[in-house]
Amino acid sequence: MAESDTLHTIGNGSHDPMRIVALDAYGVNPGDISWEPFKALGKFDVFDNTPRELLGSRAGQADAILVNRMRIGAKELDAMPRLRYIGAFATGYNFIDTTETARRGITVTNIPAYSTMSVAQATWALLLEVCNHTAFYDKLSHSGQWSGMPGFDYQPHPLIELDGKQIGIIGLGNIGRAVGRMADAFGMKVAAYTSRPQESLPAGWTKMDLPTLMKTSDVISVHCPLTPQSRNLVNAGMIASMKPGAIFINTARGAIADENALADALNEGKIHAGLDVLGHEPPEPGCRLLSARNCIVTPHVAWATRETRNRAITEAAANLKAYISGNPVNVVG
Repeated sequence: MAESDTLHTIGNGSHDPMRIVALDAYGVNPGDISWEPFKALGKFDVFDNTPRELLGSRAGQADAILVNRMRIGAKELDAMPRLRYIGAFATGYNFIDTTETARRGITVTNIPAYSTMSVAQATWALLLEVCNHTAFYDKLSHSGQWSGMPGFDYQPHPLIELDGKQIGIIGLGNIGRAVGRMADAFGMKVAAYTSRPQESLPAGWTKMDLPTLMKTSDVISVHCPLTPQSRNLVNAGMIASMKPGAIFINTARGAIADENALADALNEGKIHAGLDVLGHEPPEPGCRLLSARNCIVTPHVAWATRETRNRAITEAAANLKAYISGNPVNVVG
């Protein structure tokens, strides 16, 4: 695709506007949301996606860039010598080398709470699909199999009731707390692996160390950021310790769990999983989790409701405006 095929330019007509480039904007805005919040901030170029070989020609003169998933490291920064600001269209920013940006004096911001309710909702969509097999039973009905049965009920996949069961939440940030509130509504017991003190947790919630949480929970849901400390936090030993029939849900980052150990446990029929994230995205050929038993995988779309994407644009623009004014907010590097 030619460079001009995905370029749209918005400017404010000023004599020397800030040059702002959104490098991989399609995931945030495939065309259904206005870019108006950026209109007054400078000369704004929007690209659906940017191959690395075009980075210099597209953003070599940029003062600020906006990225959704594109990896930004030393080589990419070398192609943008004027760069002073990177805005992530996301809460997670592990795709940006913040050590390198700090060395170069480049400010990095994120949008910390824009996707809370959409990701919490998607967490429950995955969990309820594992418990109720709604897509399977819908297909069974529409295929005519139900019509040919001697009785009114048919349950080749066991159904699971969540009331009274324990959900173990790894990370009690905005999303983890929202998932916990929803678990309360389902009558579940809430356990949490968190740095927060027990007395700060909602009534009835129990703080646990991670090994205990993994061993005792019927459902485990991951909601912590990916950091060097959390990579493979859910290791092979912890996965092996999970209760038979337990459900593992991950809408955070794939690399937080040992994917080979998770695939082994799934293929042994010991546990179930609902995943919106993988360690490598898009997945490489032969990804074991895509062929594992009892495993639902969605393509990192938990955050992608239109409401959330609209907030992403609004809040990213507010971050950039604050930076331009000399009072940056949501700085992460």
